[in-house]
Parts: sequence; C-alpha cells; structure tokens
Amino acid sequence: MDNRVYYGEYSLKHWIDLILKGNIILPDYQRYFVWSEKKVTTLIETFKKKQFVPPITIGAFKSENSSQNLILDGQQRLTSILLAYLGLFPDEATYKKALEKFADENDDIEEEGEQLDNIYEWTFKALTEKGKNKEIILERIADGNYKKNDFGIDDNFLKNTFLGFSYLVPYITDEKVQQKYYSSVFRNINIQGERLLPQESRASLYFLDKSLADFFNPSFIKSLVIKNVSNVTKADFVRFLSLLSQYRKDGNSNRIARGYKPQMEKYYEEYIYSVVGENSSLMFPDFSTVFPNKEFKARFESLEQTIDSLVIPKEYTSIIDMDVYLFGLIYSIVFENKSVKVDEKENLKAALAGKIAEFKNDGSHTKVPGALKYLKLRIDASIDIYKNYENE
Repeated sequence: MDNRVYYGEYSLKHWIDLILKGNIILPDYQRYFVWSEKKVTTLIETFKKKQFVPPITIGAFKSENSSQNLILDGQQRLTSILLAYLGLFPDEATYKKALEKFADENDDIEEEGEQLDNIYEWTFKALTEKGKNKEIILERIADGNYKKNDFGIDDNFLKNTFLGFSYLVPYITDEKVQQKYYSSVFRNINIQGERLLPQESRASLYFLDKSLADFFNPSFIKSLVIKNVSNVTKADFVRFLSLLSQYRKDGNSNRIARGYKPQMEKYYEEYIYSVVGENSSLMFPDFSTVFPNKEFKARFESLEQTIDSLVIPKEYTSIIDMDVYLFGLIYSIVFENKSVKVDEKENLKAALAGKIAEFKNDGSHTKVPGALKYLKLRIDASIDIYKNYENE
C-alpha cells in the first residue's frame, strides 16, 4: 500500500476541540478507558514540567461515502486531557452507589440529562455524545456518575502546551485493505508502556468484516468470568470458537492446536482470518459451510437463552470449570445447530459437576490446566456429556 505519514503537534486546546467536534474518533475495537485518576494527574504534571509525552497516532480511514480520522494510539492520553479540561473523572465507586440508590428508589432514570454512563465500559464517547462543548456536557452529567477533580489547569495552559502526532494517510480507498493495515498498526502499538491484552489487540481484526464483529465477541459472553482472589478473567469466546471449529472439521480433538500451544494467539489469528475470508485455512472448515449466509445470530440467541435456562454459572473458580460447562454447550448449539434438553438440567449439571470433580482430583491437571492434553480432555468430556442431552 502506498502510504504517507505526516508529523506535527497541536496544542492541548486543539486536541480537545478535535475530540468534541468529532473530527477524531475511536474505532470500535479500541479498549475502554483504563487509566487511574492518579495516572491522569501524573500525565498533567508531565506536561507542566515540559517532559516528554509520546505522540498520538491518527489514521485517515477513507470509504466511498466518508472519511474518518481514527485514534490508533493515544486514547488514554487524549481522554485524560479531556477529563482534566472538564474537571471530571469516571469513578466506579460513585457509579455503583448511584446504581444502588436508583434501584432502592425504583427510579427508571428516564429523564433527559439523568442517564448514567456505564463506567465499567467507558470511553470518552459517553461525554461527547452529550454535547460539543464543556457547558452542555457538564449540564447533562448525572449526579453520582462522575466525581469532580481540579487538575490545576486553565485555558492558558491548554493553549500553550503541545502534544505531537503522526498522521497516517493510506492512498488506497479499499476499506478492507485499509482495515488490514490499521489492524497491523494497532496490534503493534503499546499505549505508554501498557501492552494491550491479546483479546484487546485481536479485536481490531474482527472489523476486517464488520458484519462479523459480533460473531467473535457477543455481548452476553462478557458476563462469563473466571474469578479468584487475585484477578478476574473474562471468557475468551474466540478461544472456544477456534478450538471447536477445528473439532468440527476433524471430528475429534486429536489434532487440535497441534504445534501452536506455545503461540496460541497465532492460532486464534489464523481462525479469525479464515472466518473473515482473508486467508483460507486447512485447520478450520469453511465458515459458510457451518453458517450459511453468515447466519449465526439465531444460534447465539439460542445459546444465550440456554445458558439462562440451564442456570449455567456466570462465575467460575478455574478454567477447568468454565471449559467443562461451555465447550459442549457451544458445540451443540453453535456448531451443530441443535438444542439442549433444559428440562433435564439437574441430571446434565450433575454429570458436568462430576466430570469437573474428576479432573480436579488429578493433581497434574489442576497444576497445568493449560497443557494441550488436558485441554483436549475437557473438550472431549464436555462434548460427550452434552450429546446425551441434545434434542433430536
């Protein structure tokens, strides 16, 4: 691709204007805002001390009907500058208290200007959608949704403090080619030393075919997590899809991820490319043979409903539990397009619990559950159990 890169700098005030006017936007695959209030303060202090702040990377994305400027690197920095300008910070503690208050008062929060922004999945879009200037945004902030903070800046500081940029301009209008290019750029970027999680970096690939973005990361999967004392890990749906797709083609687990175990992210990437039609793969079946006309939504709706009907756990203590509960269920409904006998859920869940206990009684399995041989055992066991409870 024949590209050009331009370099320059803008005042912080100009960056804020670009955000508020919608002249630069976040692509759909960008992560949520994750910086702490302390880190925002540190960034502002860095500007005040005239120290180095990494430049922003913007990419021009052209289509037949429009042209957009995408923020490829620098979301956390730009959002922090906007928050400092507004004197706000999205706070989880106040958000949680506000939700509890509204629940207690049975308030449906329907009045304009009183909508609570979801702080757990927050980007600056929540603010820019309220208005195009500071006064309107602050008027439409719901009480208890944000906390106020004076970051010690004024208009003079914003006008006389500068932040650099690199501006990528592709000279090809083909959207898919541009998206592939920007996906590559995005996946190789660190955000001020904080490397993206594999799932976050991988998300840019989903939009090689926008119609399939929800296939890789359906909203209902976000509630399924592994939770222990040290951290919370969300279910990786692409992991389930790719492994089960190869199972579907081979008819067994013998060759699943063979040769990829040290580099599973490359395995998931090859699966994604095979689905969006970027590359064919000998490991996975053709997407259209499993989902004719890309029709997957009905199966996903059935999966979500069945998870609720079976009262499948949303929180797990280990990957062993999650895998045994979900591999067979996803395979039956999503890949085989079958339904599960929810009226026999007690027997089904007893069988699943028994298999989980068996695996956990094996010290080697619990010590290295990520080993490929144990992963295959969980896939086989889960699929075999659910087969006994499929409707004809």
